[in-house]
Amino acid sequence: MSARPISIEEQLQESLAYIRQSISRTARVGLILGSGLGDFADTLSNRERISTAKIPHYPQSTVAGHAGYLVFGDVGDVPVLAVQGRTHFYEGHPIEKVAYVVRLMSLLGISKLLVTNAAGGINPRFRPGDLMIIVDHINFLFRNPLTGPVVPPESRFPDMHDDYHPPYIDLIEDTAWELGIPIRKGVLFVSSGPTYETAAEVRMIRRIGGDAASMSTVPEVLVARARGIKVAGISCITNLATGMSNKPLSHEEVTEIANQVKSKFQKLVGEVIVRMDNVTE
Repeated sequence: MSARPISIEEQLQESLAYIRQSISRTARVGLILGSGLGDFADTLSNRERISTAKIPHYPQSTVAGHAGYLVFGDVGDVPVLAVQGRTHFYEGHPIEKVAYVVRLMSLLGISKLLVTNAAGGINPRFRPGDLMIIVDHINFLFRNPLTGPVVPPESRFPDMHDDYHPPYIDLIEDTAWELGIPIRKGVLFVSSGPTYETAAEVRMIRRIGGDAASMSTVPEVLVARARGIKVAGISCITNLATGMSNKPLSHEEVTEIANQVKSKFQKLVGEVIVRMDNVTE
């Protein structure tokens, strides 16, 4: 007689038990760090780090620039859980596993989430090195991590109105200008990758309202909203999309540009996290 498959709820409880026995810290704000942006986790004070490879049922990242750690620590007086190495659908993970960490965040008591990513610029006004506040997204993954049995407390049909929390959008914009950091706002288009978009696809994305293109973020946001976690998002524009320049695209360029903007990215994210923690609405 074959063993009964372990449910996602049971997997989460086993992961949660391992984290709690390994880490003494708690967190109020979650942070998911995109390609080339993981160094921010090393700036946290009072850090406690756990390898995701040791957490039962946790999906493993295989992409350069994604280290594979959960880092607990403080930004000022704010306890944070930073994901240093997200997982992607193109790595072969089931879509529900791509957002597994957000379900864990919810169980750990996190109610606010800042997602970041590296993205290609679609909007012709954008340039590599720009930072963009995500105001909405377009999901061309054609996959949803909420498909299948409902995982309580998630609802079957979550509303996606204000998927990126409007007070956080204003907060990021105000913070950036106060810090003297130029900031863009736009809609994030997400597809599965791992190939970059074709020139024809880029023209399509512009026509349907996308300002930047990425291969991540949406699964985590969908689960966060289904669990009542309020979301803010920042994209680092690391390249111009195909057809907008004569330069071939590469992951090395993505991580190189992300490294070049590291200082202003870290400055902005650190201050945004402190201010998000003070938002009560």
